[in-house]
This record gives sequence, C-alpha cells and structure tokens, in this order.
Amino acid sequence: MRISGFSFVRNAIELYYPVVESIRSILPICDEFVVAAGDSTDGTTELLRTIADPKLRIIETVWDQNLFKRGAINAQQSNLALDACTGDWCFYLQADEVIHESELPGLVDRMRTYLADARVEGMLFEYRHFFADYDHFHTGHAWYRREVRIVRNGIGARSWKSAQGFRKRDGRKLHVVPAGARMFHYGWVRPPRLMTRRRKAFLTIHEGPEAAQQKVPDADASYDFGLLRGRTRFTGTHPAVMDARIAEKDWTVVPSAESTQRHDLPSQRFFQFVENGVLSFKIGEHRNYILLPS
Repeated sequence: MRISGFSFVRNAIELYYPVVESIRSILPICDEFVVAAGDSTDGTTELLRTIADPKLRIIETVWDQNLFKRGAINAQQSNLALDACTGDWCFYLQADEVIHESELPGLVDRMRTYLADARVEGMLFEYRHFFADYDHFHTGHAWYRREVRIVRNGIGARSWKSAQGFRKRDGRKLHVVPAGARMFHYGWVRPPRLMTRRRKAFLTIHEGPEAAQQKVPDADASYDFGLLRGRTRFTGTHPAVMDARIAEKDWTVVPSAESTQRHDLPSQRFFQFVENGVLSFKIGEHRNYILLPS
C-alpha cells in the first residue's frame, strides 16, 4: 500500500499558517508528500525546502487571479497537488490542519483494511476547530463537525468549491467511512493582527481584491474574536509538532462587548444549546459525503 500526502499553500509566514507542522505531522506514514507552493512573497517556498525530506515534492505554481472568486483558486491548487499523487490513498491536509501522532498507526491500519474495498472512496475525520487560543475549540452550530481528508486515488475525486472537501467529477458525493481520527484545525488561532490579515486574504480569494479592501481597509487592525462563547475547554494534548509554536504564543484574547461573529448571533447560540444539550447532532448539518453503513 502506498500513501500520498498533499496540500497547497501561499504566504504561510505572513498569514501565520503552521504549514511545516502540518506536513511533518503525517510525513512518517507517507511515501510521498506533494505540495503546490504558490507564488509567495514572504519566503514560504524556501521555508518548505527546510523540511529537507526526500519524500517532499514541491510544485511551484502561480495563482491565477481570475480564480479569485468563491475560493476557486483553493480547489484548483488542491487538484494540482492531488493529480501529482501516485499513492493508493491520498491524504489531504490544508496548511492549518495537523494530525496527532497517536492517530497515525490507526490511520494506516484503516487504509490497509479498506484498500481492497472499492465501495470506500474516502475517509471522514472528526474536527477540533481551535478558536482564539490553543485551549478552546468551537462547538457552535455554524462549525462543521466532520470532513473528508483521505480519498482513494484514481476515482476522479476533485476538490469541491473552496477546497473544503471532495466530490466526483460529475458532482456526486464520495462514499466514505470514519477515519477514526481527529483533525486539529488551527485556522482561527493567530495573533489578533495576523488574524485580520488572514481574514483579508480569505476575502480576496472569495470575493476579489476590491471587496476585500472595502471590508478590511486596515489589514493590521486587531481582529475581533467576539464574545468567546460556545467554546469547549480542550483537556487533551496537542500534536507534538505543534509544541514549539504553542510555546511561542504571546497574545491574549478578551471577550468583546459586541460581536460580528456569526456564531455569536442569538439564533446560532440557540441552535448550539439545543444541539449540544438535547439532540447530540446538528440541525441541517453540512454533509459533503455519503457515510457507508458500519
């Protein structure tokens, strides 16, 4: 069995993406790791080269600004890396997603178990969306609980919309099984100033540069993390590759008096109360996959 890891990234240093930690977290179980390295202006491609692992393959790319709408550039870059993968399974990580080392043996066993089962087209991870700091993750209504991050090679899987998940070329959802592992998502853990910068970069590739400038005129302003409600205290251990970055954390976030965060809306907080306290599932949950019976 051959396992390919793949990802894409651009300006990870400027935007505070833990891309090196992300790649290193699954390198031990990969036969290769393909990363589409965009035309960064902050030395990100050079940073990737410092990993100095023969399994790492860097594809240098130039981002097409015609795809700066609804995150289409993310899917295009993900697909470039996916198409270069040669493994039986393709393990996708975004530049702010990290796997705990304790999960690796089980993931290899899971991929080996389903290798000959053509019904299984992908594997589904349980998400921990860390928010504002490394001590809390969000469980609000608007936060997706699961997503596909391992896909079978050669079935025509394509990155979907803004590269959140995958579908077939004709738009059909993948048939998947649980991966039995967590995905540590650190996309909302940054110094407040860099969180604003990341927000502007996000708007740029989803709505275009003009809209991003209008909505975020000062990219160095301190980000409003909102009321900080709806978070769950994290009591476990983080992936070891994150230890140094976590130790370097030098910011403190305090709750805002008012909030622009969607999950702070009264309607969203009501859904969260009902879902977490009564239902134990999300109403109208995002499911970009078809879960096969156990």
